[in-house]
Amino acid sequence: MTAPDLRLPKLHQQIQAFCPTDPTEVGHRQAMLDLLHASATPCARDHFLPGHFTASAFVLAPEGGELLLILHGKLARWLQPGGHVDPDDADLEAAARREVLEEVGLAELDRVGDGPFDLDVHVIPARKADPEHRHFDVRFLFRSRTRQVQAGSDAKAAQWVRLDAVRALESDASVMRAVARLQNPLP
Repeated sequence: MTAPDLRLPKLHQQIQAFCPTDPTEVGHRQAMLDLLHASATPCARDHFLPGHFTASAFVLAPEGGELLLILHGKLARWLQPGGHVDPDDADLEAAARREVLEEVGLAELDRVGDGPFDLDVHVIPARKADPEHRHFDVRFLFRSRTRQVQAGSDAKAAQWVRLDAVRALESDASVMRAVARLQNPLP
């Protein structure tokens, strides 16, 4: 018998409290709540139907105005650092922090806001032994205390990018949604 995942009540509370700003986010939020209600192990990497939770981080430069992006090794796109939740991660924020440390070497991060900054659900194509599934990505916003980064883990490269220059990179719509939120914060 699988032990209950003690991270789930906090995750449920964070997702429930998240305030979507458009219909896409409303759908992502509901899909995450549905997954939490349907599975006892929604953070397990081998939970493929319909998928599992992941955690990532949008990291602002110390003085703001720039976003840290990595060139993802498998996807060949400029994305925020992030990845799977490990069993030892205390919660999804801890998973996001660990991923930033592994992918760019940053440990000194200050969280911005009270909970998740963004929610996103996206399809991961079948690869090796893993079938096609979805990542239910809970994204946190941090401000770095340093500009020193070095690509590692899944990152082929890492760089600080001005918010108004992200669009010129090969990225994705969810990153652009986060950039728009950073450029036009809600009151």
